Amino acid sequence: MTVDASERKKSKSGPPRPPRGRRLRLPRPLTLILSGIALLLLGAGTVWLLYGSQWLRAERVTTSGTEVLTPAQVRAAAAVPVGAPMISVDTDAIADRLRRKLPRIDSVDVARSWLHGIALKVTERKPVLIVKNGESVSNSGKFVEVDAKGVRFATVSKAPQGVPRLELTPDQSGAAASLRRFGTDALVREAVRVAGDLPRAVARDTRAIKVRSYDSVSLDLSGGRTVAWGSGEKGGTKATTLVALMKAAPKARHFDVSVPTAPASSGS
Repeated sequence: MTVDASERKKSKSGPPRPPRGRRLRLPRPLTLILSGIALLLLGAGTVWLLYGSQWLRAERVTTSGTEVLTPAQVRAAAAVPVGAPMISVDTDAIADRLRRKLPRIDSVDVARSWLHGIALKVTERKPVLIVKNGESVSNSGKFVEVDAKGVRFATVSKAPQGVPRLELTPDQSGAAASLRRFGTDALVREAVRVAGDLPRAVARDTRAIKVRSYDSVSLDLSGGRTVAWGSGEKGGTKATTLVALMKAAPKARHFDVSVPTAPASSGS
């Protein structure tokens, strides 16, 4: 029987056969064992390098950003475990410890400085107001510093220069009602809000910020001058109005910007 050309061509175009002498080989058991041992040794070496060797240990602690606090105070409060493996140092715990022990610290960044250092970068709170703390004999004559967030963070024996004094007057009926409604902390925050809105030149001359009620805030300036500010609302507008009013009446002693659209000045 003869096979025509078309059948021969069809048979030649069938599925290709794998080359002779080449077969797929599965990994030998010995290869798997050696690979596993290599991975095990690599992992053990890495663990030893990070935890067991003396090459990656916390050996020094550096600080930056301090102004009132000293580097020694920061290092003592941080209690970094010197000599411990760098990888095991809990940076979050150190940051929490610093903020808890040193309320003057507003924020802190704790970072590993490989190969042997721990870096502490702190940002201290800055007082925008001070409160006379003479309510008890033990605290008589001392001052409490208040930052821009209304946080009372430190007690000092001497008032910092250039920081206005906060005076709350709860003995008056208006202040008493405000204290009952808003609480002392809310009134302190209102005073902080006013302090933050003061024009730079006025802020330098401000000796005290008096809060009689939530909507009755006034300023005592140098030279016996006073400013009726009202509430903390529309602070930017009041600041602009006050600057213009002082320029228009430079010899005035009393200024009222509680209603910034109808300011007033008096005295000379």
